[in-house]
Amino acid sequence: MSAREFILPDLGEGLTEAEVVAWLVAPGDEVSVDQPVVELESAKSVVQLPTPFAGVVESLGGEVGQVLHAGQVLMRLTPVGAASDEGAPATDAAGSAPAAAPAGASAETGAPVAAEPGIAVPTDAATEESGAVLIGYGTRSSAATARSASAPSRFGRRRSGGDPSAESTGAPAAHGNDAVTDDTPEPADVVDAAPAAPGLPQDDEERALAEAHAAHTLEHGRHSPVISPIVRRLARENGFDATELLGSGPDGLVVRADVEAFIAELDDARAGRGTAPAMPSIPAAPVAPAAARAGEQRVPLDRMQRAAAAHFTRSRREIPEATVWVDVDATELLAARRQLNAATGEKFGITALVARFAIAGLRRHPSLNASFDAERNELVLHSGINLGLAAQTPRGLLVPVVHGVERMSLRELRDAIQSRTEQATTGAFPPDALTGGTFTLNNYGTLGVDGSAAIINHPEAAMLGIGRLVERPWVVDGAIAVRTVTELTISFDHRVCDGAEAASFLTFIAGCIERPISLLADL
Repeated sequence: MSAREFILPDLGEGLTEAEVVAWLVAPGDEVSVDQPVVELESAKSVVQLPTPFAGVVESLGGEVGQVLHAGQVLMRLTPVGAASDEGAPATDAAGSAPAAAPAGASAETGAPVAAEPGIAVPTDAATEESGAVLIGYGTRSSAATARSASAPSRFGRRRSGGDPSAESTGAPAAHGNDAVTDDTPEPADVVDAAPAAPGLPQDDEERALAEAHAAHTLEHGRHSPVISPIVRRLARENGFDATELLGSGPDGLVVRADVEAFIAELDDARAGRGTAPAMPSIPAAPVAPAAARAGEQRVPLDRMQRAAAAHFTRSRREIPEATVWVDVDATELLAARRQLNAATGEKFGITALVARFAIAGLRRHPSLNASFDAERNELVLHSGINLGLAAQTPRGLLVPVVHGVERMSLRELRDAIQSRTEQATTGAFPPDALTGGTFTLNNYGTLGVDGSAAIINHPEAAMLGIGRLVERPWVVDGAIAVRTVTELTISFDHRVCDGAEAASFLTFIAGCIERPISLLADL
């Protein structure tokens, strides 16, 4: 029986590549189905991937630090019992198989390598949710697109269907689960002008490139989406901005093959073997590094921070958001929680209780559990509720998602939120934990603040915020009393609903907090 290949799957949200952080198995190890075998770092987080096959590890698909693309072989496994028939590593007298590193790999590759401090996920925790998270598994086609010698320049033309000459028009389609798609240009980085190669004078080369860029900008006047930080870095190191390419991926997504193809065209032009392709502007003269002022320090963003910055920018640019808020007397909610804890002998947190109120509110106001398709001018109403939970983690602000909360009891919802909270302490989540959110709950009261005009988690339509719980003077039945008060805010996409509906949703949540027993009518 031949070896089975574990192909690196689509990691979701358009992520097509990831870096190997640590191998959790070595060649010769026997693994079972759903056993975590590798830690990968994408543009979002460090995740552990489980193997969909059982068997003996024959070889690993890359070294620690190597970038792998969706569709590449991640691992080869020989079915148990077939090792001797298929030339797998011979076992010794004790029955164990020696670990043989794959060709080109270092001796240390097979051993688990420690990830970034505080990032590795405990194996038993990851195994709980690893079974059905390999999105699109089994697809063997690579995300990279080969370039033929006669292919048009990556600027000015985009493949459309089977017609490579079809012109690019319009903006990329909105994606209902694209939580971190990056289609905004990065701040311009300082680069050194590339020296002219023999065969093309420096000034002629720069003139041709500048003219081509001006024509491209006039014709298209847009930026293409670029998700991968690696693709951005590769373009930047070669003196151009990847967002100005017309990508060959879905909706014009710029992938690594597009950047490499353009670099090849650019090299040919500089060597005098062809005309310069249309491209982003390259400095006509060397640009001196920005002089640091006294006491000034420049700190480059890591891949997570870059992805977050691009996501925030996209949300602010594309979503016409508005925010309304209300102060709420939460005294009765705290009393109800004490009674619930005493009656069950369990502990229920405020976040779980407010999340339950929000689920009931979204059933009444489904437009807030939606996304807006700007290309078609359509409102996409989601059938299920996938609750995002804004969390501050060691890797920055992330929004882990609890899927299918509309089907959960309060106890199940509490446990699911607790699981995500525990994962947030390391900043590492299962691959599906950061995708598919339809509505976000943000308990920023834990940070000691009352309110926030929060940025909506694109492409969602709304975010509910909870402020801190503080004792304040409050009028009750015409008299001043000391009550525990919190502030609720709702930031919403004004394209999906007007202020009246958002206010109705918010006052429904406020009513549940002030009179928790009122929710019984909706259960």
